[in-house]
Amino acid sequence: MRFMFKPLVAGMTAAALTFGMASTASAATTIKVSHQFPGGTEDKGDFRDRLVRKFAKGVEAKTNGELKFEIFPGSSLVKTFAQFGALQNGSVDMTLYPLAYEGGKIPQVNITLMPGLITSYEQGHRWKGQPIGNELEKLLESKGVKVVSWIWQAGGIASKKKVLSPADVKGVKIRGASKHMDLMLKGAGGSITNVPSNEVYSAMQTGVLDAAVTSSTSIISFRLEEVGDHLTDASQNSFWYMFEPLLMAKSTFDRLTPAQQKAVMEVGASLEKFGMEESKKDDASAAEVWKKAGKKAYAMDDATFNAWREIAKKTAWVDFAEEVKDGQKWLDMATAVK
Repeated sequence: MRFMFKPLVAGMTAAALTFGMASTASAATTIKVSHQFPGGTEDKGDFRDRLVRKFAKGVEAKTNGELKFEIFPGSSLVKTFAQFGALQNGSVDMTLYPLAYEGGKIPQVNITLMPGLITSYEQGHRWKGQPIGNELEKLLESKGVKVVSWIWQAGGIASKKKVLSPADVKGVKIRGASKHMDLMLKGAGGSITNVPSNEVYSAMQTGVLDAAVTSSTSIISFRLEEVGDHLTDASQNSFWYMFEPLLMAKSTFDRLTPAQQKAVMEVGASLEKFGMEESKKDDASAAEVWKKAGKKAYAMDDATFNAWREIAKKTAWVDFAEEVKDGQKWLDMATAVK
């Protein structure tokens, strides 16, 4: 009995170790991240894709590999407008998403692309922790989505003819990207057609659009200088600031351990400075890209910005206050942040 017991114990110990190793290996959780922007690497390409990759690397390190990530750029996993819904039903774990795309279903989020409301990145980022930011995060969590990184982007106007002042937009087929941006452009005489940013190139190429307002980064990444001749850049002023946060499905977040949740939120917050810096770089470099391509670029002076803002207040801001539940309260909270 003693002779047979030692090999038996040894065999049991080896089996236990093997099982333990298998359990540890299978304990890693894979997080699927979908976004609409061009893919690249951590160091090259669209900064939004780079931010996602930096986030994945940072969280993997902080959790000692307990959380791993699969990244699907270019809407390769889920179509652009379906990504928010995919978070809500749990078929996707994370996305970096222009929140105003959901304005039709969640009217309050249209305030995150309200023309003339945000005038600088610093002002936008000051929403975080203020009543407006707290209410926004609370609203999104009630819809099953959690904000991980606050990211704002300014935008410009890529066009076939010069579109700088309100007078220039009359009769132009233009994309604004949100209901209230569209209302301002329509108030100036524009004809509205909307597509997601990753479809602007083909829309301008085929004549569906004459012009599009989109982020500086999208203007660069989607090579809009190939289909447009004029750019109103965001280097000086922009009436177009969009909230494009890194989001996680609340169902995914709630399944994580407290330590994993802490890692996700800490890494997410740490990348907000990177997002702001890269956005500003793209605001400056967009004009350089267009000029290098032999196209024309214009900065928006204060007087032109104020002209757009006055139209926005009379159209978009009024509509939001009247048509959205507690709309004036949301506007008051937003304008209280200087």
